[in-house]
Amino acid sequence: MPAHRAPAVPAHLEAAVLHCRRLVRKRALLAAGVAAVPVPGLDWATDVGILLKLIPQINLAFGLTEAQIERLAPERKAVVLKAVSAGGSLLIGKLITRELVIKALTMVGIRLSTQQAAKFVPVAGQAVSALLTYSALKWVCEQHIRQCLAVAQQAQLPAPSAGA
Repeated sequence: MPAHRAPAVPAHLEAAVLHCRRLVRKRALLAAGVAAVPVPGLDWATDVGILLKLIPQINLAFGLTEAQIERLAPERKAVVLKAVSAGGSLLIGKLITRELVIKALTMVGIRLSTQQAAKFVPVAGQAVSALLTYSALKWVCEQHIRQCLAVAQQAQLPAPSAGA
């Protein structure tokens, strides 16, 4: 019996995934560094600020910003919007607001609450806080990258133009 294989990912989408994951790692490291600083609320503000910039960059890499979707042919646009709603994404094809980012962060609320408490334990707690922040941001962004990839594959989106 032949092994079941997942459909091949087009090269431009594979490149988008790799590009986005590099961006996420860099920004998650930055957020982890801030999380190690024992100043209440600074880490949350940083996390929200980072995601407010990072989520639109991920959408852009996949051709899934609000403007990019609006420029699609009507039938392709309908496929994209159907795929977005079927996947339950809050962050694809929308103007990314602070409220949407906070909603995405609440998906990892337990980790972040633990991170808030851990930061006040000298040294080890700050390291735990940084690790939890890094993993939470990576998790939220990885879920978003996977949703973008699924939508772009389902809608058979071409590579976004360089000026998009």
